[in-house]
Amino acid sequence: MKLKTVQDLSALLKGKKGQHAPRVVMANGCFDLLHVGHVRYLQAARGLGDVLVVAINSDRSVRKLKGLGRPILNETERALLVGSLACVDYVVIFNELNVIKILKTLKPSIHAKGTDYTEASVPEGAIVRTYGGVVKIVGDPKNHATRDMIRQIAES
Repeated sequence: MKLKTVQDLSALLKGKKGQHAPRVVMANGCFDLLHVGHVRYLQAARGLGDVLVVAINSDRSVRKLKGLGRPILNETERALLVGSLACVDYVVIFNELNVIKILKTLKPSIHAKGTDYTEASVPEGAIVRTYGGVVKIVGDPKNHATRDMIRQIAES
């Protein structure tokens, strides 16, 4: 099972540290109604390292970020879908509005964000740099959105 707690992941990844430690990449998002933009983002993130951890917003945090009626799929279903991708090694669900707590715990080598950000605009960038990590922008242009899919389905 790819779904882990932050504590389990921390122990698992610490056990892999050392001379031949894998390069851990972390990506995050809501991933409500998985679409091609999500897949390209996660595939590109995985290409940056050896292990890809995907942090998925909990149902509660998605509602705070996206509003009433979201998420469409619950956190367990979203975790299962994202975890079913070959490029994803581990999935963790988080309740906060950002991934700062997870970054501070796991300290991935790379924090990957989508093209709707720049390296300078990533909210967690300063935290990543404090422990020696780097921020990378990956994926295709941000021209895919769950809200657009919802609107298209509603109009059909």
